[in-house]
Amino acid sequence: MTGQPGARILVVDDEPAIRRVLTVTLNRHGYAVETAERGQEALIKAARWHPDLIILDLGLPDIDGLTVIRELRQYATTPIVVLSVREAEAVKVQALDLGADDYVTKPFGVAELLARIRVALRHAARPAHGSAPVIQAGAITVDLEHRQVFVNGREIRLTPTEWELLKVFLTHPNKPLTDRYLLEHVWGPEFSGADHYLHVYIARLRKKLEPDPQQPTHLRTEPGVGYRFVIPD
Repeated sequence: MTGQPGARILVVDDEPAIRRVLTVTLNRHGYAVETAERGQEALIKAARWHPDLIILDLGLPDIDGLTVIRELRQYATTPIVVLSVREAEAVKVQALDLGADDYVTKPFGVAELLARIRVALRHAARPAHGSAPVIQAGAITVDLEHRQVFVNGREIRLTPTEWELLKVFLTHPNKPLTDRYLLEHVWGPEFSGADHYLHVYIARLRKKLEPDPQQPTHLRTEPGVGYRFVIPD
C-alpha cells in the first residue's frame, strides 16, 4: 500500500461509476473512503467525518462544487482536490481562489490523481510554523502525516474528533486559541457557541495525553480566552 495509513478521503461526485472506481482504487492504496453524490450531503459528511482530503466534482445536482468549496473554507482547511470535466482556465482559477488545493480534469489518470493526493496530504500535514510533520512535546510524539500519537512510546488511540482537535492545536503551537475558533474549526460554524462540546473533548485529550490531567503540562487553559498547547523549546 502506498497511501498514508488511516488517511480519510471524501469522494464527492454524482457519477456512480466514478465513485465506485475511486473507492476501490483508494482503498487498495491504503485510504479510508466515504462518498457523497450531492453538495449538501458532502458538507454534512465533511463536518461529521472529518476527512483528511476531499475529492470534489464541480457539476453536482443540487449546489455547485464552487459553492461547496466556499462553504467548507468558512471553517475548514481540509485539502480539496477538484476533479471535473470543466477545463476553462477561469473556472480553475475560481476554484483555486476559493480555496481548492489542486485541479484535475476528467478523464484523469489514476497515477496522476494519486500523486496529487499524496502531495496535498503532505502539505496539510506540515504545521503552520513549518516544522516536520512529526512533533515532539515532552513524552508526547505526534506523527501528523500518519495520524499516530504516542505517549512514552506507547501508541494512544484517538477518536476522529479528538484527532481533529489535537491537530488544530499542533498546527498553532504555543498560541492561545479561543473556544469559538476551536469549535468552528473542529465542529463547524454552527457550533460556535457550544462550549460544552469543547470542554468534554479537552478533558478527554488531557486524560489520554497528560501525566496529571488535573495539572496539565501541555494542554493548558487560558482564562477568559480558551486553550493553549505548549510545546517546550
